[in-house]
Amino acid sequence: MKKCLFFLMIFALSHLAYAQDSTIVKSIYGLSIAAPQPSGLDQFIQFMEDELGPNGINTLILRVDYNYQYQSYPQLRNEVALSKKQVKRLVKTAKSQGIELIPQINLLGHQSWAGKVENLLKEFPQFDETPHVQMPEEYVWPNADSLYCKSYCPLHPEVHDVVFAMVDEIMEVFEAKAFHAGMDEVFYIGDEKCPRCTGQNKAELYANEVTLIRNHLAANGQELWIWGDRLLEGKVSGLGMWEASINGTEPAIDMIPRDVVICDWHYDVAEPTPAIFASKGLQVIICFWNKADVSIAEMKMIDSFRVNSNKTMRPKYLGSMQTIWSNTGQFIDAYHGKSDNVSSLAQAESFRAMIDYIRTHDK
Repeated sequence: MKKCLFFLMIFALSHLAYAQDSTIVKSIYGLSIAAPQPSGLDQFIQFMEDELGPNGINTLILRVDYNYQYQSYPQLRNEVALSKKQVKRLVKTAKSQGIELIPQINLLGHQSWAGKVENLLKEFPQFDETPHVQMPEEYVWPNADSLYCKSYCPLHPEVHDVVFAMVDEIMEVFEAKAFHAGMDEVFYIGDEKCPRCTGQNKAELYANEVTLIRNHLAANGQELWIWGDRLLEGKVSGLGMWEASINGTEPAIDMIPRDVVICDWHYDVAEPTPAIFASKGLQVIICFWNKADVSIAEMKMIDSFRVNSNKTMRPKYLGSMQTIWSNTGQFIDAYHGKSDNVSSLAQAESFRAMIDYIRTHDK
């Protein structure tokens, strides 16, 4: 009995020391979701006030893309888009709930989806990395052109004039300190038919684009966040072409600035890849989607890394994030039991598991 009490005391003291360690920062508990449509703004704000803030979600990535009434390039707006006044309501609510608001615009990749070209390449087709790849009438994967999503050409001399104008505008209206640039699933890069990129090293092209965006933000005291898949090796690791790279971009992990925050997503298995990013000196957030057991496993893993790492590595493990890839209103309805959409229900279950974990572990 005395021996048992002794070990319990040692355990308690060790956790007290952990809690008092100056290298420990409060864990990020994040949600990544599409910015609401104007018609769903009231519903989303209520969700922030009733569910996000009270349940410990302290970081909210809103995928804005073209869902904003841009003034710099009005032609890039969606037909229906959030106004400045509506965004300010989101900002005010986030502040009241202690939530850091981080806007996202997909840069480099994800410039199309299925059979639809997104607004940047629709309005500025000269930015297309692969103009010879035509959009299909009916999209299927795989296909002869290896078309998943289009990319813009990172070496086009005018593309960043447009892109950075959008970034600056969205950062100002959201009063944000960090920007998420996407940068995931980039399959078209350094294309052999691109007059500027042909023959270029793909890892260097990717790293240079990350660095250019990072430097633009840093000049305004702002931080860059990206998804991490293009920085991981996919063949030898078994991670594959989606969660990692098989087209040569992975060496970029050693070329990008060390202050870029990596959102490391794995949806089927709790891969221990945050340790790879942390060992490279990069801060990392682990991200999950629609499997509650995987979500819990990933949260336990990142907490284990935080507890068991040395003082140099420990601050690199920032926390965890739920990602939502269905319609925002549909997800909220599923969360409240008002939708029977299978995909949204699975994501809602994962998010509930995250909230339960926060309640029982973040004390």
